[in-house]
Amino acid sequence: MRPLYAAVCAGLAVALAASGCASPAPASESTDQIVLADAGDPGEFNPVSGYGSTGVSPLYEGLLRPAAADDSTLPRLEPALAAQEPEVSADGLTWTVRLRDEVHFHDGSRLDSGDVAATYRAVVDPRSASPIASDYSPIARVDTPDPLTVRFHLDAPDPGMPARLLLGIAPSEALTPGPASASSLNSAPVGTGPYRLARLTAGEAVLEADPDYRDGPPEVSRVVLRSVPDADARAQMLMAGEVDGAALPPRLAEGLAGRGGLELVSVASADWRAVALPMSHPFAGDPAARRALNLAVDRDGLIDRVLSGHGRPVASPISDAYPEFEPSPFIEPRSADERIAEAAELLREAGWRPGADGVLARDGARAEFTLAYPAADPVRRELASAFADQMRELGVAVTMWGGSWDQIEQRIGEVAILLGGGDNPYTVDTQAYRTLHSRTSASGPLDNPGDYRDPRVDAALDAARSTADPRERTEYYREAQHAYADAPGHVFLATLDHTYVLRDTGHTRPAPILEPHAHGVTWGPWWSLASWTRR
Repeated sequence: MRPLYAAVCAGLAVALAASGCASPAPASESTDQIVLADAGDPGEFNPVSGYGSTGVSPLYEGLLRPAAADDSTLPRLEPALAAQEPEVSADGLTWTVRLRDEVHFHDGSRLDSGDVAATYRAVVDPRSASPIASDYSPIARVDTPDPLTVRFHLDAPDPGMPARLLLGIAPSEALTPGPASASSLNSAPVGTGPYRLARLTAGEAVLEADPDYRDGPPEVSRVVLRSVPDADARAQMLMAGEVDGAALPPRLAEGLAGRGGLELVSVASADWRAVALPMSHPFAGDPAARRALNLAVDRDGLIDRVLSGHGRPVASPISDAYPEFEPSPFIEPRSADERIAEAAELLREAGWRPGADGVLARDGARAEFTLAYPAADPVRRELASAFADQMRELGVAVTMWGGSWDQIEQRIGEVAILLGGGDNPYTVDTQAYRTLHSRTSASGPLDNPGDYRDPRVDAALDAARSTADPRERTEYYREAQHAYADAPGHVFLATLDHTYVLRDTGHTRPAPILEPHAHGVTWGPWWSLASWTRR
């Protein structure tokens, strides 16, 4: 059965053919305004909750920001609010950052070191309940020797510290104690970015260029962000000329590409998808079963069928975008028959035998589990369905279950989860630690939800965090990957290429860069909207 968005694409194609494929009217009368449809709700602009934590935001800036010529390489991290590169002590435990002078927040107040320290302290404050707190646990304390100097003291050398300096900075006065979800910054953001919030309603946020921005106001002076959760509706709005761009699932984006003057932009990312297996489950917790599932899955087939080729196979959260990458035996080329045969033999040796209905069983336990996915995400739904189809050939019954994240979290440990990751792709530490390391008191509910534990993986990841020698660190990450391949706890499937559709608004724009898990209209072609220029 075709997903709904495929049917919508077909309907749109028919409509375009009937109209002679004429370009729809632009969403904006003026080239100074761009209207974008986003899947998320407007609001939630609080950096303490993670908004802008990867250094890309129209509203906030971090001490550093990512920069690259395109999406083919890992971005470098260069000074933004910092006046120069951070100064690092010989033992790697002290990072000193000098701030740019005469930087002002949107409310007119002047940025100083106290604002930086207050933002970082708010993230790790337990009262904030910040979902990104674990990413900043290596920072022991933050000092402010003078108004333009911030000093970070670490418990151990931190390979991910440069990426932790991407966090968006808010004024200390706005960082009140209490849950980040209840902060006024969610709906009344105050940053130093090139845009400021002009209006916010239940379905729309309007950003206007800050006329006092230190590098000059952007040429695109107004950005309208409309909340349109349904992908089909976003596609229809693009074709009707109601919006100038949107993020769309790959197959839906492919269906619109080139029609009515619309352009498809596909951007490489570190955004991975994986099946997180519950370790306490009688089948999914069996080491032999976990290896067999990794051997049997046809990652290339999933990418072709669900992502229309917009993705790359992976077997761990460390993709080949990183110098620490180590090839996995699960990605070695083999035919579908060879994959299934090797996996079936592994299960047979572990005592799993076909039952009367073809599903494997052992000691009264069946080779079956439930795979949960967020019901509102069509790509994860299709990945879950395609994965279940493939596992059926192995004699494994996978039952799909779609729910809200709140519902899924209530069943953590009981069900497998179609997980996404790659929140901060500019450090391999964050990519690996939150997913592969045993859970800690700082872990979020979806950090390693299956409770995967391997002492060899933990030891290697901890050692990588404790050495200041880059070569040693790389070897530890490779050790972690080898140990994980011996006893995996997930079935990693692919990193996604994010797909966007937009119309020509008469601007020249920089190329997109390698993206994190988060995307939407903050990323893609619009990640550098402040530097767009009119042709």
